[in-house]
Amino acid sequence: MRAMRITRWGAVLLLAFALALACGLGGAVAFGRSAPPPPPAPPASPTPLAGRVSAAPPPARPPAPIAIRAGRLLDGRGKALADVTVVVAGSRIVSVRSGTGAGAAAPSSAGGAPGSPPASWDLRGLTVLPGGIDTHVHIGWHFDARGRSRDRAGEGEAPAQSMLYAAENAVATVRSGITTIQSLGAPEDRDLREALARGIVPGPRLLTSLTPIDEETGSPEAIRAAVRKLAAGGADVVKVFASRSIRDGGGPTLSQEQLDAACGEARARGLRSAVHAHGVESVRRAVAAGCGSIEHGVLLDAASLRLMAAHGTYFDPNLDLVFRNYFENQAHFIGIGNYTAEGFAQMRQAVPRALAVFRQALATPGLKVVFGTDAVAGAHGRNFEELVYRVEKGGQDPMAAIVSATSLAAQSLRLGDRTGTIAPGYEADLIAVDGDPSRDIRALLRVVWVMKSGRVIKNELRCP
Repeated sequence: MRAMRITRWGAVLLLAFALALACGLGGAVAFGRSAPPPPPAPPASPTPLAGRVSAAPPPARPPAPIAIRAGRLLDGRGKALADVTVVVAGSRIVSVRSGTGAGAAAPSSAGGAPGSPPASWDLRGLTVLPGGIDTHVHIGWHFDARGRSRDRAGEGEAPAQSMLYAAENAVATVRSGITTIQSLGAPEDRDLREALARGIVPGPRLLTSLTPIDEETGSPEAIRAAVRKLAAGGADVVKVFASRSIRDGGGPTLSQEQLDAACGEARARGLRSAVHAHGVESVRRAVAAGCGSIEHGVLLDAASLRLMAAHGTYFDPNLDLVFRNYFENQAHFIGIGNYTAEGFAQMRQAVPRALAVFRQALATPGLKVVFGTDAVAGAHGRNFEELVYRVEKGGQDPMAAIVSATSLAAQSLRLGDRTGTIAPGYEADLIAVDGDPSRDIRALLRVVWVMKSGRVIKNELRCP
């Protein structure tokens, strides 16, 4: 077997994982108290081999409940509570109690012995809310050893190195307070998704589209075949390019028949569809085809937004972080594909247009506007900066912005009964921030504690 050489990015990942473990990655680790270790097994008595029947192993001990005290809690649905205790057992929330006596011991139904006090996290000086959900990222995009943007292995970068970059992005993302992401998408996402699900790497829950559908996929029948292949390959969603990049003007690229095939076949296979579309015509076709969400929409008008609202289509505008990150890191992108001087000029013109469309979207009754960033290389772990911009520049109400990044985003991903809300039965995806983001949205940039599925991944209250 060829010896494995650990790259500097591998070392970074291993260090991040070690820090996460030191800061309480295991669900039982808590403030000054942890679940007791299991009692040692009794010594085995000598038994003749012949005719010996192995005893059944003892049943696994249920996870010890964990109580999290919060001075203020935002439930993800627009409600704020004071002096709350959230009790977690395993990966799930089992109770949410507020007011006097909220810090009492967890009930036996939480999974521990009757009357046993749970391990506690005292977060009363912070605001606790659901982990953020970013509905549009590209988790594998990174700057390679030469400082150039790259979205996959090849041309001097081994697949293992690319995967380490993606894992590094995942660590940065979850530590920023984002506990679920949708990557739109690349085939390499599948392996990272499985690694994150197994818990061998700390990171967010990952949904992926794998390979996108575009005009090069071919005829409607070829598109249907491609969607069937994606479904068989484990895609969570179908990504469809219905328009050109904004760097190329954003014009439509797929016919009505092609979009009907893409989104219709996705529905037939039980998959959602997310459509890259900038202009009026491409959005009109996507809505007519019953596609699930519109990504970007820089060139839309009021009628297009009303059409989306009438059909229940989710709108995922990406109006700040993606552009600002490109401008800040222009030297890393320029000269790659359509990242030309003209392409950057087109993006600069798009910024005020995207902001105007967003403001118009907020004023459109019934339009479901969700949180997505289109995070690429350089933007991972900065996701909440987009939400700050939406509030401060776009005029969105802070609580509405939080809901768009929690329960509403979860609904758009068909995870509305699993995450995005702090309530019994939901995944224990929780973050704690310094301040109250429902009053000061910038508190989301001060995430000091992160729990993903009942496991604490970040704890700056204990680690310097």
